[in-house]
Amino acid sequence: MIRALIADDEPLARSAVRGLLAGYADVDVVGESRNGAETLGAIRRLAPDLVFLDVQMPELDGFGVLASLEGHVLPSVVFVTAYDDFAVRAFEEAALDYLVKPFSDERFHRTMARVRRHVAGADTTEVTRALAALVERATGQARPPQDSYLQRLLVSSGNRSVSIRMADVHWIEADDYYARLHTARGSSLVRQSLTALEGQLDPASFVRVHRGAIVNIEQVRELVRGERGQVDVVLLDGSRISVSERRREAVMARFGALAARVPR
Repeated sequence: MIRALIADDEPLARSAVRGLLAGYADVDVVGESRNGAETLGAIRRLAPDLVFLDVQMPELDGFGVLASLEGHVLPSVVFVTAYDDFAVRAFEEAALDYLVKPFSDERFHRTMARVRRHVAGADTTEVTRALAALVERATGQARPPQDSYLQRLLVSSGNRSVSIRMADVHWIEADDYYARLHTARGSSLVRQSLTALEGQLDPASFVRVHRGAIVNIEQVRELVRGERGQVDVVLLDGSRISVSERRREAVMARFGALAARVPR
């Protein structure tokens, strides 16, 4: 039996794949997931042989899921995507299959024929290598160059303007309509909203943990779970910032090893 997981944020898309798979006696759908964090947890928990993976999902996209599984044995992956021709060519060159929405039943059946051959005789090492290459290429194309992210920010301090390196910022909080930067030297007010500032930050360095807070990943010491199940991020300087329930799974998946040490 091929154990399959369906990962897509669209209920109708999940239903369509599940319905088509119902015609395959050798496929057992072991689970469904609605976003990247759920998908990451499901892959680790269920160890499926095959994942129908939507590239564009909230919180953590399909490439982020695969990148977070670095070091794990990866399942066979069929990408479900609305990406442009470049992405499709990348999938083809990596010897992986894909389904472009909306796809026909005939296209799905061709994919399943390929999946059956692949699962029956594939070299897992080769699959892992191909997936890793695809993730590296796709994320490299999708993300802006490093120097396009905000590196320094000028903030007013009395009658002066002070330049603050974003790498020195421990965390950022919403302050009415503005954002407040917290560093080892104190705090500074920035006259733009937290959301506007978030769009200029490198997502590899900063993560939004709450509607009103963004933290520098390098400044995180640990994640702590409270008696009622809430999770707090504790920074190296002792600052403690709560993680909203809506963002909890995505934040914990993002921190990987740290999240694994959160007491349950």
